[in-house]
Amino acid sequence: MKENKQLLVLTHLSQLLDFVSGIGGFVIPLILWLTKKDEIRNMDETGKAILNFRISMFIYLLICIPLILLLGLGIVGIIVIAIFYLIFPITNAIKASNNQPPNYPFSISFIS
Repeated sequence: MKENKQLLVLTHLSQLLDFVSGIGGFVIPLILWLTKKDEIRNMDETGKAILNFRISMFIYLLICIPLILLLGLGIVGIIVIAIFYLIFPITNAIKASNNQPPNYPFSISFIS
């Protein structure tokens, strides 16, 4: 296995495509993980962390939708999730460039 920190950093940052395309932030990391997990060191761990984070945040968004009717709590939840979508990919890209493992808080481990 070879090491490619730049690809790991780009995998984390590709999540930000959601702000441009809507779904690219899930599809691009998925494709990179599936095609490179056996070739690039730490890609398997990175891909699983990203996908678990993305699936977890999607579920949290679904929970926020009915909560909008309950005193507008869902709107607060959606804003918090949007902030998570912006902050965690950037911080984990920085960690990847420093050879540190990814850390996505509030993630449910669907893929292990």
